[in-house]
Amino acid sequence: MTGADFLDTNVLVYAYQLDAPDKHRIAKDFVKRAVLGNFVISTQVLSEFASTLLRKASPPATPKDVIAILDGLSAIKVIAPDGSVVRRAVEAQALYGLHHYDGMIVATAERAGSQQIWSEDFNAGQKYFGVTVRNPFT
Repeated sequence: MTGADFLDTNVLVYAYQLDAPDKHRIAKDFVKRAVLGNFVISTQVLSEFASTLLRKASPPATPKDVIAILDGLSAIKVIAPDGSVVRRAVEAQALYGLHHYDGMIVATAERAGSQQIWSEDFNAGQKYFGVTVRNPFT
């Protein structure tokens, strides 16, 4: 099954932070393409993204701004994990040595039928359960 590409949190964060101009430009293009279709994200990605903007951004975003951004991203299909995704994340941890939350990204991308995860937080070129990681910034 071939599904939409999966966007990790860091791509969204770079699209809305200006402190790394080259990554910002690339990430912004990915987000535009994601809103138009054939990309997916997870509830975990949205939660991490909102938390990063509210707590770690410099300066931190206001809740009102984050709500507006989330509304703008609402066209991107969101995959919600369930018990079997959590179980698969534990399998990813055992098989690949991933942190549990990275395993959740892999398991959710697999659930979506994604062929690729776009992220700088994994080993580029690595396959996890048949899903290949690509770094959009290299």
